[in-house]
Amino acid sequence: MSGPRSLSGDGSPYPLGATPGPDGVNFALSAPAATAVELCLFDTTGQHEQQRLKLKACTDGVWHTCLPSARPGLVYGWRVHGPWAPHEGQRFNPSKVLLDPYAREVVGRYGGEDLFLGHDPADPSRRDPRDNASVALKARVTAPMPPTGPARPRVETGARVIYELHVRGQTQLHPDVPTALRGTYAGLAEPAVLDHLQRLGVTTLNLMPVQHRADESRLLAMGLSNYWGYSPIGWFAPETRYWSGRPGTTPASEFRAMADAVHARGMELVIDVVFNHSGETDELGPTLSLRGIDNALYYHLRPDDRSLYQNWTGCGNCLNLAEPRVVQLVMDSLRHWVTELGVDGFRFDLAPVLARREGGEFDPRAPFLAAIAQDPVLAQALLIAEPWDIGPGGYRLGEFPPGWMEWNDRFRDTQRGFWLHRSAGLGEFAQRFTASSGDFSHDGRAPTASVNFVTAHDGFTLRDLLSYNERHNLANGEQNRDGHGHNLSRNCGVEGDTDDPLVLAERRRLQRVLLAALLLSQGTPMLLGGDELNHTQHGNNNAYCQDNPTTWLDWNRADASLTAFVARVLALRREAEPLRSARWWPAVPIAGAAALRWLTPEGNAMTAADWERGDRHALAIVFDAVPPATSWLVLVNAEEREVEFKLPPGRWLQQLASDTDDALPALPLDGGTQVLRPGSLRVAKT
Repeated sequence: MSGPRSLSGDGSPYPLGATPGPDGVNFALSAPAATAVELCLFDTTGQHEQQRLKLKACTDGVWHTCLPSARPGLVYGWRVHGPWAPHEGQRFNPSKVLLDPYAREVVGRYGGEDLFLGHDPADPSRRDPRDNASVALKARVTAPMPPTGPARPRVETGARVIYELHVRGQTQLHPDVPTALRGTYAGLAEPAVLDHLQRLGVTTLNLMPVQHRADESRLLAMGLSNYWGYSPIGWFAPETRYWSGRPGTTPASEFRAMADAVHARGMELVIDVVFNHSGETDELGPTLSLRGIDNALYYHLRPDDRSLYQNWTGCGNCLNLAEPRVVQLVMDSLRHWVTELGVDGFRFDLAPVLARREGGEFDPRAPFLAAIAQDPVLAQALLIAEPWDIGPGGYRLGEFPPGWMEWNDRFRDTQRGFWLHRSAGLGEFAQRFTASSGDFSHDGRAPTASVNFVTAHDGFTLRDLLSYNERHNLANGEQNRDGHGHNLSRNCGVEGDTDDPLVLAERRRLQRVLLAALLLSQGTPMLLGGDELNHTQHGNNNAYCQDNPTTWLDWNRADASLTAFVARVLALRREAEPLRSARWWPAVPIAGAAALRWLTPEGNAMTAADWERGDRHALAIVFDAVPPATSWLVLVNAEEREVEFKLPPGRWLQQLASDTDDALPALPLDGGTQVLRPGSLRVAKT
């Protein structure tokens, strides 16, 4: 390796990262507190450093240069010089090669070696002098992707149905996906996979994290990995572990082809993004990128001791989006995924962190939220917040700006409490069934802002929710202390699998009524991938580190009748426009307009006393239409006994009964009354 030398081509401070052009490749890195920066060039394997080039140009804190002879395919990393003063927030260590935060493709994988530590393993106050060039993560210069097509599918707001999935878990055991493509972006694009989702009635795929990650050293030491992917280190680079490696493709080109295949089906593509923290974890974690570039710029540090990180995420650190350069990093990454990789939107993990000011307070007008609202590209993207973190005042449901959707965990807990334990009352059920107006009906926000779910990746699957009273997470290596302890689950009399036909029948009935309540509620429904197949994780409600058959969907054991039931309910949702209305129902019906009415089983209008009854968990919901439009009726019985309902006047045709697997014809409901079995729901129309 040759020694450092100065460069004559200063290049440009914009754009950041490595940008190929007619004059070579421009390199730019934002590191305003650095005293010197070196660009390190490697062979194609990334194992051997061949040149170390000292940059001489720094504009507004951005170090930059242009290499006229460089081309796409070049592998590079950074060495950043500056003071080692952890208690002042400075952790520069030029012995460590650093990954460009703007890397479009990552070379190498973090294996947990202590050689990645910026500090001395025996004394964290001292800088580690060992060079890690041979194992460090590097970036590969990539050519720009061709522009995405001008027209992408945009699903009508009220018609959107989200399906949360994991790229590997969805396809790893799929019998109709070629073996070489299982667990990959290309596998997800296979016709058999997309056929299933399209037949089901899904409109929007939500992929769990696909940005390049660095698994925690603790997991690696146990032979595990951060399978879910919530440990990012390369925010522009698709995770290489989900790339098939087929000749002529790259991780980015294969991801883009998958996005194109999804769009060709008329479906949208959303990805889960993690900008609240990085895979560098806490002060004892590895120095992979941001920590060594400018630790005090990129991270929220504790004001009482700047050697420590604010930990509002539970993952050891928090990115500081009160800093303009950090906002720029996030915005540039999001635009890259939309314009080059074909993504239609994002679900933001622990989103309150993104709107925390320097002092930690949540601000709905924070720099990032303001920036995304005015961005001509991103303002048109789907934006979904997970509206909580573990910081001060961290629960912010309903507080994100107009244009955002939010995961609604209160819908989840209400449905579980209402149907499984009768611990949620009729008023709470009605509130959640009509899109949680108390949380979302303000500032012009629509009912579709509420993303309703009963299960998600974080927690029990639907089958396990009805099979386990307790979590069974020993395989995670944390003595069963991780994961939620309060699940509102119900094992129906047996913990885990059973052959008891009565227990199995109860579980099947409750699965269907929970799915029907979810998919027929106002708002935006979200299904957990695999619930329609009866997927089990054997009681593990925090399977974040299980990259194995625990989390892989077993298509050969899929419950075809359950899948067909979900498809029927979603077909009914498409037909029943009042149930998926994107407008709020008025509290007082307007003469001559469609109206929503709540009735007791006896057929009377619900009174305040009826809403407050703790011993009643049954009601009728009537969506009155203006003739000749269709009116709809939903009968709800979450009680332990049969309930007789007096039907509203009219000729009602039954469309759905949650307590049967049969595809019912449009049966007339005769006699003026109907008896509903315990824990069941029916839908009828005029």
